[in-house]
Amino acid sequence: MERSISPNNILTMDNITMQFGGVVAVNSLSLEVNKGEIVSLIGPNGAGKTTAFNVVTGVYAPTNGAVFFNGKKIIENFPKRKMKRLYGGTQQGEYTKTLEPTPDKITKLGIARTFQNIRLWKSQSVFNNVLIAKHMRRSSNIFSATFRLNHKEEKQQREEALELLGILGLLEVKDELCTSLPYGLQRRLEIARALATEPTLLLLDEPAAGMNPQETAELTSFIRKIRDDFNLTVLMIEHHMDLVMDISDRLYVLNFGALIAEGTPEEVQNNPVVISAYLGEN
Repeated sequence: MERSISPNNILTMDNITMQFGGVVAVNSLSLEVNKGEIVSLIGPNGAGKTTAFNVVTGVYAPTNGAVFFNGKKIIENFPKRKMKRLYGGTQQGEYTKTLEPTPDKITKLGIARTFQNIRLWKSQSVFNNVLIAKHMRRSSNIFSATFRLNHKEEKQQREEALELLGILGLLEVKDELCTSLPYGLQRRLEIARALATEPTLLLLDEPAAGMNPQETAELTSFIRKIRDDFNLTVLMIEHHMDLVMDISDRLYVLNFGALIAEGTPEEVQNNPVVISAYLGEN
């Protein structure tokens, strides 16, 4: 039976299990993100948070489960071949289709992401990092590009890239090599590159990693600003609890691949199961 999705829902992960051999990295994870929200996925190191992101963005095909985006099923899988015998998750037999879009197709649907470790094009300028990301929205082909029949579209995308850099405070460094930027600006550039793909859902994987308290505070305001200015929904992985509690509308908590809590920041902060997962039993 097909899952009923609320019109306000932008992302649903439905009993997602990701298993590598005999290791269950994510176990029957279900979560929902509503339009306009900032939702955080938190948990200790190794809890399966980035693995969940990799499923949503097409890096991994889930072992079992489904993902819905804007009410439409975009990913589905079930245990096959050897995994039928090895499978250690739940809901086996509930999913019967295979939908495995590649990351580029997921991006074209309107889902963009950043990475825990910055992945800029190191040999390119700040401007080119954003412009190259714009190219995924191009309508031109090899023929039109060879004979410069797409010059109007190219001109428009260059202007849009410059406008985006201006909005995000990166215009003054547009011609600099991206790796010459301070760490905080490299993080901002990675977000700018994601925004260049024109997403409606932005996934941020530890955006405050490596930042000092002042940079983290600036990032908090920055995420709110881009959510409002670009009419985005944000799903974020983060270990900086001050940022998470300040900015999140709701939280989901993973531990050893399983969901152990969900709710508002206040509810999660006071949840004894969450406290135990982070601090250990007394």
